[in-house]
Amino acid sequence: MIVQSMTASTIAKKVVSKETFFILDVRNEDAFVDWKIEGENIQYLNIPYFDLLDGVEEILHQLPADQDIVVVCAKEGSSIMIAEMIAEEGRAVHYLQGGMKAWSEYLEPVKIGDLKDGGELYQFVRIGKGCLSYMIVSNGEAAIVDATRMTDVFLDFAKTLDVKITHILDTHLHADHISGGRKIAEAVNGTYWLPPKDASEVTFAYESLEEGRTIIIGDTTIAIQPLYSPGHTIGSTSFIVDDTYLLSGDILFIDSIGRPDLAGLAEDWVGDLRESLYKRYKELSEELIVLPAHFMIIEELNRDGSVSEKLGTLFAENHGLNIQDEAEFRDMVTGNLPPQPNAYQQIRETNMGKISPDEETQREMEIGPNRCAVR
Repeated sequence: MIVQSMTASTIAKKVVSKETFFILDVRNEDAFVDWKIEGENIQYLNIPYFDLLDGVEEILHQLPADQDIVVVCAKEGSSIMIAEMIAEEGRAVHYLQGGMKAWSEYLEPVKIGDLKDGGELYQFVRIGKGCLSYMIVSNGEAAIVDATRMTDVFLDFAKTLDVKITHILDTHLHADHISGGRKIAEAVNGTYWLPPKDASEVTFAYESLEEGRTIIIGDTTIAIQPLYSPGHTIGSTSFIVDDTYLLSGDILFIDSIGRPDLAGLAEDWVGDLRESLYKRYKELSEELIVLPAHFMIIEELNRDGSVSEKLGTLFAENHGLNIQDEAEFRDMVTGNLPPQPNAYQQIRETNMGKISPDEETQREMEIGPNRCAVR
């Protein structure tokens, strides 16, 4: 049998379509438990690479004969070796090209919808990390919101649409992933926007995202209207686009709400979080379609792979929006904080411009699951 590679793109499509397949993950158990490829119909077997160096004969009976088998490791090398051993036993097998690093970095663009005056809104789903970025397009121009460090994806997509990126915005100073906003702004000579209350320590020039400012894309009436909504960070800012979409950043997710502790100020910011969600968001139209900056679990993906829901539905169904007692809300938030993201302090410093890690170091800093939500 010949070992074949399988790309992160192919696996992402299998996950979205809920296709059944089998993963043999040869990373150490702690890495597997912490973070893995998730999907509704995926079956798993985790056997560390070092336990298979003497052969795979003892695990062959655990590998299905009627499903795609994909061997996964951190970077690809170990999975190729184990896949070759399985193939030598006459079994059809694939390995994940680029390993979990490739899975962490893959972005899938999904069209969310058309805007009122002819524009379009796209969501970029970083399925392995749970990050969501956006491109708003109108009359030859584009704005990008919450870009990841894989900037070529956005630049290349803009080229395919034949649009010029003019504005790049971050809803807040990110702590779980490295922003590509500044890098894109420099590449296209565009304007980089950041909430000023999150930017007190940044080392670069930026345009202040302040409530009441309207950013026009193209020469149409499509507008991005900032809405100050602190709680995840002190500067967190949401955007209302085309009076139709609410880009909520890391304040509100489909199945949870944002954590307030990544600057070490959970007790101080939990009140801001409640004020943003229970008052400022409550005053908005329930017909707004919420587009968050992250998703928490694979079940939040829609049938087309996008992540979205009406604000009214979230007020009815999201537990984090239905705790009427303020003390109970405070206890729920501060008592259910997951482990902090890997290297989050270094990520924050990178996004401030204080440090400039090389590409490989940036990859290592981001490895691991999304941890932006209250559990």
